Amino acid sequence: MDLTPNQKFNSIIKNIDPSNKPNLFLHTCCAPCSCGVFYKLVDYFNIYLIFSNSNINTFLEYNLRLFELKSLEDKLNLSFKIIYSDYNHNDFLDYVSGLENEPEGGKRCKKCFEFRLKHSHQIAIDYIKQNDLSSDKNYLSTTLTVSPHKNSALINSIGEEICSNSIIDFLPSDYKKEDGYYNSIILSKKNHLYRQKYCGCEFSK
Repeated sequence: MDLTPNQKFNSIIKNIDPSNKPNLFLHTCCAPCSCGVFYKLVDYFNIYLIFSNSNINTFLEYNLRLFELKSLEDKLNLSFKIIYSDYNHNDFLDYVSGLENEPEGGKRCKKCFEFRLKHSHQIAIDYIKQNDLSSDKNYLSTTLTVSPHKNSALINSIGEEICSNSIIDFLPSDYKKEDGYYNSIILSKKNHLYRQKYCGCEFSK
């Protein structure tokens, strides 16, 4: 019987030595989703956040979400590094061209997941090589699976495909499980985080 993404995740972290943590390059879509994921990860990984979200429809909204993400270090009393990606919404629009009228959760969303995870993977690879981390164990993951509105099985299959034959492994996840989504709501309210009302692109809005 095949394991679920959440079972695979738990199997991996169970075998991690806390005194020798691997690196986790975590693509993060926003602060509310991130705060629901951090508590599952901080005891097991050295976390590097990758903010690569050119799907967001305006630069103002992009910066607002990034500002909230930066605020989490103090609000949650955590330490992490944020690796930034250039904002280029036109690249995203080109990538999903022809799928503008797809329903939410359809083919356009699949392309969006690919777009962000491909960019995050390349950012992680570049960082690993530039900072001599190639001898470490390195993983890539994404906070997208904390959302009940996202297809976690699809996201995991895309991530695993991108990381196949790579120097970085994809960390399977379904972060909404085991109260992950519930905790994201509670922590967001407690810390007065801005919670956007749409995923990011103008089509979802």
